[in-house]
Amino acid sequence: MHKYYKHYNMEQKFLKINPADSVVVCLQPMKKGEVINVDGKSVTLLQDIPQGHKVLLTDKAEGEDIIKYGYPIGHARKALKAGEWVNEDNLKTNLSGTLEYTYNPVNEKLTIAKENRTFKGYVRKNGDVGVRNEIWIVPTVGCVNGIAERLANTLKQETGLQGIDGVHAWHHNYGCSQLSEDHESTRKVLRDIVLHPNAGGVLVLSLGCENNQPDAFMEMLGDYDKDRIKLVVTQKVDGDETEYCMNVLRDIYNLAKEDKRVDVPVSKLRVGLKCGGSDGLSGITANPLEGEFSDWLVAQGGTSILTEVPEMFGAETILMNRCETKELFDQTVSLINNFKNYFLSHGEPVGENPSPGNKAGGISTLEDKALGCTQKCGRAPVSGVLEYGDRLKVNGLNLLSAPGNDLVAATALASAGCHLVLFSTGRGTPFGTFVPTMKISTNNDLYNRKTNWIDFNAGQLVDSKTMKELTAEFIDKVLAVASGEKAKNEINGYQEISIFKNGVTL
Repeated sequence: MHKYYKHYNMEQKFLKINPADSVVVCLQPMKKGEVINVDGKSVTLLQDIPQGHKVLLTDKAEGEDIIKYGYPIGHARKALKAGEWVNEDNLKTNLSGTLEYTYNPVNEKLTIAKENRTFKGYVRKNGDVGVRNEIWIVPTVGCVNGIAERLANTLKQETGLQGIDGVHAWHHNYGCSQLSEDHESTRKVLRDIVLHPNAGGVLVLSLGCENNQPDAFMEMLGDYDKDRIKLVVTQKVDGDETEYCMNVLRDIYNLAKEDKRVDVPVSKLRVGLKCGGSDGLSGITANPLEGEFSDWLVAQGGTSILTEVPEMFGAETILMNRCETKELFDQTVSLINNFKNYFLSHGEPVGENPSPGNKAGGISTLEDKALGCTQKCGRAPVSGVLEYGDRLKVNGLNLLSAPGNDLVAATALASAGCHLVLFSTGRGTPFGTFVPTMKISTNNDLYNRKTNWIDFNAGQLVDSKTMKELTAEFIDKVLAVASGEKAKNEINGYQEISIFKNGVTL
């Protein structure tokens, strides 16, 4: 989809992404009356058009499809003239309910050389590798969040973080008053956090009377390192539980502080692919850059995960046809239609996803958003499909069931086993989940204004760098963060979790 354009320049004011497109994207703000020349045809702009927004190249009748990235992004709400600004006021989604799909496999082979790159990671007892060596306190129920926070603060003060990368209490509101699927989702995500290799040790902190019963929860962990993962049930501790818990944490800390980083093959690296606060440049700069990195990592034997299922609507067939097998295709169809049914069961349309910020940045429909979002996973074949709360089973590109909400989706990616999350953004956001959450800006203005949020600037693609040059720099940056360099969210202390909730609360 994005293979036609890999380099832009300062003189280039607009971009036609695919030869089949009926719009171009403004790389700079453009004025009414300006004339652009596209494919030998002159088009006069009929309005002032902001950066990242679309200009129509040919007249369109009411109901006729508008093409971007080589695919329809909706249809004209009314008759439109060449040179008009195409936005949510005159463009309407084509999306409705669930669909039937046919498997038409596309077997594009990656031709990216293996480079034998490494990063500095922590090899755990079971062979898993972490990119951080932290002490985590994981409540089984929200009732003990306050205790968890007190313990984390006390351990930080006592140790000064000597020999470890951090101490965190992962607050959440659940573990009780939930039913069926929601309850199991909470248990799975908490299990995944406890077993995550970025933790050098974990205190599982329980109340005792919650629905998420501590003994049953510990059974979910399977064959875990009992020296590094400990359970305390606070209702069973006489008096103030603080010192009892601190003694347990001190034992865990004394083991974790001796861990050292060693060279690890990049094939062990697992990254999540996410975007938020997208704009019209997302599908031109930052998302394709993530896609280039994802393809490079997969070619090295590593793993990337794409989620945000509602933001696949409109581009889902591209992903389905990249599935390596018919079984994976069927799982992807279920991934898509199950999420559409989730929307419909709540009386909500499936196509009303773009936020006010998205629209202000140049994204007009969910198809427009989806075709840009899916650039993040490059061209690699789909090797695995995961349900919400599942842990990674296969290397390569995986698809994960989770909503588009930034913190819920980022938490789900980390829970599946990602060491870090690559997060592209055109509007900017400071947040992070329980693994490093790197922000990649789509444009220079955001990078220059919010250097305290942004880790890497993909906006360089529109004025100074080729995709090949910037991809090489980005690979180095990601491997540096995997080796211990702190992401901006870590520097700022912005780290939290959020668990997906679908049903009732008792």
